[in-house]
Amino acid sequence: MKLRLHQFLSQTGTFASKRQAKEAVWAGDITVNGSVVKDISFQFNPRTKPVAYRGNVLHLPEEHVTLILNKPPGYLCSRLNKHERSLGKTPVFDLLPDHLSQRDKDRMVTVGRLDEATTGMLVLTTDGKLVSRVTDPEHHVPKVYLVRTAESIDEAALKALREGVDIELEVNGEVTLHRTEPAEVHQLSSCDVQVTLHEGKKRQVRRMFSSVGHQVIDLHRTAIGELWLEDFGLREGDCLDMSGMNVLALMGLDG
Repeated sequence: MKLRLHQFLSQTGTFASKRQAKEAVWAGDITVNGSVVKDISFQFNPRTKPVAYRGNVLHLPEEHVTLILNKPPGYLCSRLNKHERSLGKTPVFDLLPDHLSQRDKDRMVTVGRLDEATTGMLVLTTDGKLVSRVTDPEHHVPKVYLVRTAESIDEAALKALREGVDIELEVNGEVTLHRTEPAEVHQLSSCDVQVTLHEGKKRQVRRMFSSVGHQVIDLHRTAIGELWLEDFGLREGDCLDMSGMNVLALMGLDG
């Protein structure tokens, strides 16, 4: 996103008029990425090049950044410390595109989480309202997964998954049993199943299949609400910038 310098300055709210903003540029009071710029029509990306007025950095009114990532295996949905990195762990934030400013990268959070081995749709955003709308258990936002098991799964196991099963959850060191909500389960082949959940407990899909005696060997999230990963043609590790779009509406959650 490129703006002309006078457009950027007018939107910051720093100047009483467009004329005052232009005069600040002509007077040499404005720097872009550390260099004085006297051309009011100078074009630049405000996400990557900071602008300062007499040494004070200026900002546009906060605009949220939202991305869709096709998460590869081997990445964690959390910020890592030096010790974790020394163990060879890698965060999904290392996959953020170069065009984002460091400020936006630092503000980015994942909308829910996928475990290290799980692949597929992951939404990252700076918008806390988007995170709350999608992850709040009260909203029951559907999430679709493709599951591959080590062995053929029979109808009895599928029936149990559809009705709800007991899984163990650990909270603050205490293990409790949780009865899962009924799930939509469609068998695609002897070992491949599509599962739609309306809740999101930690490692829930893997725990559900384990409860009916099956090991998950491949887990891929393909949709959140009405937003399907396959519609975007993203390769593993690729991001799509959805900033400026009504992502909640695309998910079917607007309203």
